[in-house]
Amino acid sequence: MTGEDEGAFLEALTDSTLYSIGAHFTDRNPNLDEDVLAQSVEIEQTGLAAWAEREGVTVEVAFQTLVTGLAVRYFKAVAGGH
Repeated sequence: MTGEDEGAFLEALTDSTLYSIGAHFTDRNPNLDEDVLAQSVEIEQTGLAAWAEREGVTVEVAFQTLVTGLAVRYFKAVAGGH
């Protein structure tokens, strides 16, 4: 890929809903980034239902936490230090 192609590709990645969710969460909750990332890793390792039961939340809340963590991870990967 040429530099121009890479730039266009990276720009296209910012047009996704996952990127938008991650950007929004990071902007609104800068102090919670690391917490949601850690929780999403725990959910991946433990499983939705088991994590939800352990934390005393619904599976839907566990899923929302997982997706938010994935979105933050995606946003940070695409945005880099920006």
